[in-house]
Order: sequence, then structure tokens, then C-alpha cells
Amino acid sequence: MLRRFDVPLKIKLNRLHYVIQAAMGWTDSHLYEFRAGGSGWGVPDPDGFYDGPMPASKTSLFDVIEDVGTKTLHYIYDFGDNWHHVIKIEKIDNAIAGAAYPRLVRAIGACPPKDVGGFPGYADFLEAMAGPRHEEHGQMLEWYGGQFDPDEAEIGRILDNFERLAKKWAPKPRKPKAAPKRLGSIRRARGLRRMLTHKANQAMVLPQGSRAAQLLNAAAIASCFGVDQFEFQRIVDRLVGSIVEH
Repeated sequence: MLRRFDVPLKIKLNRLHYVIQAAMGWTDSHLYEFRAGGSGWGVPDPDGFYDGPMPASKTSLFDVIEDVGTKTLHYIYDFGDNWHHVIKIEKIDNAIAGAAYPRLVRAIGACPPKDVGGFPGYADFLEAMAGPRHEEHGQMLEWYGGQFDPDEAEIGRILDNFERLAKKWAPKPRKPKAAPKRLGSIRRARGLRRMLTHKANQAMVLPQGSRAAQLLNAAAIASCFGVDQFEFQRIVDRLVGSIVEH
């Protein structure tokens, strides 16, 4: 079987693990380890009782290429069945504009059933499923739950899984920053209202359309939009003068 796909060069190995699981059809229900150049990366022992692999979450594919000097990695999944995958980095190229990653390129062959017994067990399974007269045909058919096609890669399922990962790992849009409150404008507006109230009480009622009324409107608008401090003060001074003259 074969899976060919594109991933970012700086993808962390723990994410590459998820990509392989999605591409193959595994269920991510067992431990795993990447190996290259005598080093291993996977899930370290949380209690530190034994020297396990280095954290896959802290190493990228690029790191392995640069530090180990190889383009071939070995991926071991399910230490009981011991599924051994050979990963070859065939080409390093620029990302395709607008493309989502991981990106499936080619898929051949079905994923072996979970807990089938590794390569020897899978070979026995295929033999029994292919021969209706095989003594274990009925037993394997019942265990698997139906017919099994070793040539069916289930590309639609792989594409769905890749799309799910791409959405999950897509950069989150940044929230727009809230506009700073114009506290100075609010204070000026409050002071202006007190001053206008006092002057208006002295000058009684402003005639509609008068110069003072126009300046009053301009000052109110200026206070709302936070104009320059000196311009605002100039409007206030002219307004006060107009009210007093009136």
C-alpha cells in the first residue's frame, strides 16, 4: 500500500502522526514512534520511569532533515502489531497558493484492519478472506464484519480526514482591536455642557439659525468625534463669545 501527500516542511512530528493516521485509516489508539539516525520521537513517559523517545511535539520534520541529515524516516505504530511505515521525503517545493494542507496526492491499497496481528496476521487474514473454502473464511468474515477489498484505498474518507485536520490547524483570525475610548473628549464634552448651560441661562434663548446656535452644533459634533484639542478649544471660545454677545 502507498500514501503520497504534501505537508508543511515545518510540521511538528506529532501532527505528522495525525496525518499518517488519517491517510492510512488507523484509529490513533496505540503508541507510535518516529525513528531516524538512531534517534526516536514520540510520546515520552509522563512519569519519567524509563528513557523513551524525545517529544514529537517539540520537533519538526525540518528539524529531522537538518539535524539528522536524512530524508527517510521510519514510523512505528502499535508496538504490539508493530506496523512499520517507511516515510520518504521525495521533494521539497513551494506551497501551492490557496491550497489547504495536508494535501493528498495519491493513495493505493486498503489499510489493514485494526488489531489484525501485524504483517503476518494481515497475510493470514487476506488469505482467509479471499478463499470461500478456507477453513477460517467464515470466522474472519464475522470478525471483520463483512467483505474486505485490499485494493480499496477509500480516498473519499482520506480527503474528509485531511479537510478536518486542515480546518483544525488553520490559523485563527485575529480579533480586531477595540477603538480606544476618547476619555479626553468625553471630559471636554461634559465641561462644555456645563459651560453652555451657564452661559445660555445668562443669555436666555438662542435664536434658531443664529451664529451662536451654529457654533453650538459645531461644538457638539466636534466633541463627539474627538477633534484636535486646540481646534476644539477654539470652537468653544468662539461659541462662548457669541453667546455672551447675544
